[in-house]
Amino acid sequence: MTTTESAPIPAARPRPRWGAALVWVGVMSLLGLVGFGMLRTQQGPVGIGARVPDFSLTTFDGETINILEQRGRIVVVNFWASWCKPCEQEAAELEAAHRQLKGEGVLFLGVDWTDTEREALAYIDRFDITYPNGPDLGTRISQAFRIRGVPETYVVDPQGRLTHVKIGPFESLEEILDAVDTARPSIP
Repeated sequence: MTTTESAPIPAARPRPRWGAALVWVGVMSLLGLVGFGMLRTQQGPVGIGARVPDFSLTTFDGETINILEQRGRIVVVNFWASWCKPCEQEAAELEAAHRQLKGEGVLFLGVDWTDTEREALAYIDRFDITYPNGPDLGTRISQAFRIRGVPETYVVDPQGRLTHVKIGPFESLEEILDAVDTARPSIP
């Protein structure tokens, strides 16, 4: 009787599972980022008393305005878009408030949200807006403020804290002036 001898089978060496580990790390990182984004969305817009988010806006005229360099003055940050009908309702009043308050150390700053430059410039021309306006490139500024739509307006006091948040259009010039008054330092 012949016996067939088979060659010994070498013991299988465990293979490193780096690929699987890297995939899991990637999946967990992605889930963490999604969760962080959802948390920020649920927080709502930046609230009264908070420090204004740091941002720079390059205007349609090419001027760069950094919010941190505006300390010592009141800043009214208005998010708008040319296609936004409620924005049109407040455009004339915002411009009137700007003209009335520009000699008092108040800066009005328009942030054009998800728009085309051509349409935005036509909007600025149509409403004769003279205060600085610029596009929110990459929606970086609106994301920092966590806006939910337009119009939204944030009033910043001379120390860089938010004193008034308006979701939706202002109804009158008086409402805008009252909002700016919330940012004025109180005199004892």
